[in-house]
Amino acid sequence: MKKFTYLIGFVSILFGLQGCTEAERNIDFLQSIPVPSNLSLQVQLSQDNTGTATLTPSGDSSSLFRIDFGDGSEAVEVSPGSSASHQYAEGSFTALLTAFNLNGDSAEVSQPVEVSFLPPQNLVITVTPVSGDNFSVNVSAEADFAVGFEVYFGDVNDEQPTPLMVGETITHTYPAVGVYELRVVALSGGAETTEGTVDVVIEDPITLPLDFESPTIDYVFIDFGGAFNTLIDNPDPTGVNTSSKVVEFFKEEGAEVFAGTVIELGEPIDFSELQSFSIDTWSPLAGSTVKLKIENGTDPNISAEIDAVTTTTNEWETLFFDFTDMDLTPEYSKVVVFFDFGNVGAGDTFYYDNIQLAQSEASLVGLPLDFEDPTVNYTIIGFEGAESTIEPNPDPSGINTSGNVVQSVKTVGAQFFAGTAIPLDIPIDFSTTESISIKTWSPKANIPVRLKLENAGGDFVELDVNTTTINQWEELVWDFTGMTNGIEFTQVVIFFEFVVDLPGDGSTYY
Repeated sequence: MKKFTYLIGFVSILFGLQGCTEAERNIDFLQSIPVPSNLSLQVQLSQDNTGTATLTPSGDSSSLFRIDFGDGSEAVEVSPGSSASHQYAEGSFTALLTAFNLNGDSAEVSQPVEVSFLPPQNLVITVTPVSGDNFSVNVSAEADFAVGFEVYFGDVNDEQPTPLMVGETITHTYPAVGVYELRVVALSGGAETTEGTVDVVIEDPITLPLDFESPTIDYVFIDFGGAFNTLIDNPDPTGVNTSSKVVEFFKEEGAEVFAGTVIELGEPIDFSELQSFSIDTWSPLAGSTVKLKIENGTDPNISAEIDAVTTTTNEWETLFFDFTDMDLTPEYSKVVVFFDFGNVGAGDTFYYDNIQLAQSEASLVGLPLDFEDPTVNYTIIGFEGAESTIEPNPDPSGINTSGNVVQSVKTVGAQFFAGTAIPLDIPIDFSTTESISIKTWSPKANIPVRLKLENAGGDFVELDVNTTTINQWEELVWDFTGMTNGIEFTQVVIFFEFVVDLPGDGSTYY
């Protein structure tokens, strides 16, 4: 029994001795691992100016790598067969590769890294005018490998650049007309740049309407035949023309019958909507011919002209020139003005202003109003419960057999001041009379009809006149004598049965 026990113990000791031998062999293996060697760090730089580098380490007896990028950023650990990606700024750096074996031994190698960005390529500068502003432009730019731009607009000395981001548009306003060299520098993110220039032409062309008020437009008058045109302060800022600046037209003694002036426009006249002109004129002569001629920009034989006649002396009036029946398909970009056309110059001075496209005089809304012209755009505005429209005359008899009238329904519950407003294109002319008559038709007798005259400036006068009959036409007259005081009124307003606090009852008036 003891022999067996000893035998077991011997076997145990034998196995124990054998286990120690295996451990010693493993330790011996670790001790025999060589220090990492043949280290290298491959650096591959992208060519897109991002500074992105791919760093791939290698080395013998290496189980782990640590890469210090050399730019102050945090080092990273990389397993064998893997790479690290890093974004550099432009410059020179020294990356440090440290390799470790399984035993913890290490070795190092340094690798220079040169990061240089390509200059931006294919620079495109886009400059477009700002709509409605002749002095402002929008600027944008694009280029391959660009991270941003700097813009020099070229209108000041020692100019500091304006930054422009990729995909951004900036706006700049130039101080005056002229040609400016706009320079754009495309930035690479490093030292390399690319730049380009564009000539920016700032013009303030003469275009319709011509009010001669712009301080930046160079109004040029090409005079001929003994006419002399000058931009001056308005010598008579009253009536239809109270503007600051006008053109003086002096027709010298002995001037040709066709003496005039040419105004060249910066663009062809657009006749797509309106085919007539209006001009505010001041003349010392009544019954004098004012000719307006339009010409092609390059061929003076392509032209059209219309005459108008002055009707008053020494005050402003608006003359109309209707080119509707002319051939307006060619391009016209010159305006020619003649005063007292057909007569030799007598040393007279005329003035003109506000040359513009306008409705024809016949289509303008003004007194008298008969509501019969299909070419006139009558505006009828019912308000506060009055419903007003142009309708066929429901009772063409007596003093009014016309075809069209205005119908006004004062609806049930309408305000007592419900009425109808009619805007006028032509101010009311009180030069011969200050009374206004209206033909009316009412279902009620002895009710007040108020007529109010007003303008956009808040001026107004108003009077009441009573109806005298029912269900038939009668003429009512409002006498504003002594009330108009030279004021220009551009809207008439009519109120039927104007009785305070009396609401509408659905009655229909004409």
